[in-house]
Amino acid sequence: MKRTVFLSACLLAATSLWAQRPMTPPSGGKAISDHLIGIFFEDISNAADGGLYAELVQNGAFEYSAGDRDGWGPGTSWRFVRPGHSAGTITTLQANPVHPNNPNYMRILIERVGHYYDFNGWTGVGLQNDGFNGMNVKAGAKYDFSAFVRNVSGEAKEVRVALVVPGREPKLLADQTFTVSNKDWQPIEGTLEATADCPNAVLQILVLTKGEMDIDAVSLMPEDTFMGHGLRKDLAETLQAMHPRFMRFPGGCVVHGGGDGFWDTYRWKTTLGPKHQRKHLKNTWNYHQSMGLGYFEYFQFCEDIGMEPLPILPCGVSCQGVNGGWGMKNQAQEACPMSEMDEWVDEALDLIEWANGDATTKWGRLRAEAGHPEPFNLKYLGIGNEEKITPEFEERFKYIYDKVVAAHPEIIIVGTAGPGSHPGNPDYDNAWRFADQIGLPIIDEHYYEPTKYYLDSRQYDNYPRDRKTKVYLGEYSAQNRGRDNQLLDALAEAVYLMHVERNADVVEMTSYAPLFASKDNRNWTPDLIYFDTERVYPTCSYYVQQMFGESAGQYYYGDCVTIEGADKHQEQSVVLNVKTRELFVKVGNASGDSKVATLNLSRFKGMKKVAERTILSGKPDDENTFGKLTVAPVRDEIRVKSRMTLNIEPYSFVMLKIKL
Repeated sequence: MKRTVFLSACLLAATSLWAQRPMTPPSGGKAISDHLIGIFFEDISNAADGGLYAELVQNGAFEYSAGDRDGWGPGTSWRFVRPGHSAGTITTLQANPVHPNNPNYMRILIERVGHYYDFNGWTGVGLQNDGFNGMNVKAGAKYDFSAFVRNVSGEAKEVRVALVVPGREPKLLADQTFTVSNKDWQPIEGTLEATADCPNAVLQILVLTKGEMDIDAVSLMPEDTFMGHGLRKDLAETLQAMHPRFMRFPGGCVVHGGGDGFWDTYRWKTTLGPKHQRKHLKNTWNYHQSMGLGYFEYFQFCEDIGMEPLPILPCGVSCQGVNGGWGMKNQAQEACPMSEMDEWVDEALDLIEWANGDATTKWGRLRAEAGHPEPFNLKYLGIGNEEKITPEFEERFKYIYDKVVAAHPEIIIVGTAGPGSHPGNPDYDNAWRFADQIGLPIIDEHYYEPTKYYLDSRQYDNYPRDRKTKVYLGEYSAQNRGRDNQLLDALAEAVYLMHVERNADVVEMTSYAPLFASKDNRNWTPDLIYFDTERVYPTCSYYVQQMFGESAGQYYYGDCVTIEGADKHQEQSVVLNVKTRELFVKVGNASGDSKVATLNLSRFKGMKKVAERTILSGKPDDENTFGKLTVAPVRDEIRVKSRMTLNIEPYSFVMLKIKL
């Protein structure tokens, strides 16, 4: 009996090992990139603060200013409160701050502590933070509070911190009391456990003792974050479900200063270290970046869900949109003097050491001290973002490129093709000439076009196969002015992506843009994923991206599917993943007519008889509006055989996942 059990266990183990062993692909396939689908994260439309970064307090360091947005200041998102007929004032100061990177703090003067008049004996003088359109808290969930405080004058201060349901008759959700006695800055920390659900809670900080007290760097973080690393769980899980192979960050236009000039350039080093030391920055999209979501968090998130990190660094020139300089003839690009370019070379070299160096190196030690002793294994590095391809750009890019490649030939450099990356565009043509000249490994193309373009164009069918430089389609989407994402837009993108998949020997990577948008603060339309403080709203295009992310593989077969009466509204793709032994058959139909697809899969031996089928379908103008999920994939099982037909309904995208 024991021998039988032992032999069965050995057989099971051998079968498992066989299933895990990569298979040999049948003939007729073309080797393609298996990390074609990734994500591009940029802090636009509150994608970071108020979005993926789980911090609930807005403007916790009091660093907002009119330079961020008209009407903003240190008190934005804060209210002065004094329940129980208390009396006092608040003042913004800058002398002797917690850290010089963030000079503002708030001084609270408590002149009189009132009688216990309001709910739960509420009294005191202090501040209320409304978060990002309220703080969504859950019953039983714990929230970690922290701040820096100092007792300026008077006896030791009793300070009450509370989560509150706002309103005419406010309700207490959680509270904790601290004693502040130190005349120098001291941290205070505590945990608030909510007693009830509330989608729009506020945080109150009330001083109950007369005198003066300073406060800065206020934070309230949920303990339940994605893998415990400070990211909002539902948003991070929505990205994880896309199966992305890489993440490009932190932009986008935020990288090189956008419309405000080169002074506004994103500096990765100032996003490291304790949160209260990170240097805040005006956002290109006219709001504020706290840098709570910094380079350490970006790299950690990539590791958590198995993505390759693709950080983008400035290349010594600004966006051509500085001071309204958009357009091909109105050149407004600012350039760093060549005498100062070594600073930007060091930005790249130091980043590589920070990501990949061991703990004995200067920058590797900082990473280790932050909690990640092992290297992050950075493979890709982007230099520049969508800059106009001017002589100034070329000189500065090449200066950085040559020095980085000489020091780190193992790093794959991603360059840029400028805005409007289509043949015939002067920037595109100049970028490809320049890429060929220097032997650039990957070039980043960007374009936003109407839905019709993605149905009519097959841009990559005609790309030369003998070029060293591969393509990263880093920003694209079907953009139709005045309306959000609809099913037809998503189907057009699916049709286009199948053409990209066919050309994935030339196109290495793609990422839809923009990725996230708060429904209450939108800088761009459309976006892939919308959210508010309570929910996530995936668009039709999100599900297309998800289906392509699921169906990654290493070999493409273009002669297995025939669509009767096909035109440019239909495409097909057959991809084999030899690592997982899965075959993916995708057929898209962006027309109002039913189609029949004939499949010949006879070259793929050992097909399981039952496959998983995913269908995305509906009316062409269907969209997933806020609060209503109109379109979502439907999954079922279907019997398959080596030769068969599929009925493809109007306005639908069908995918079969067949086990081998």
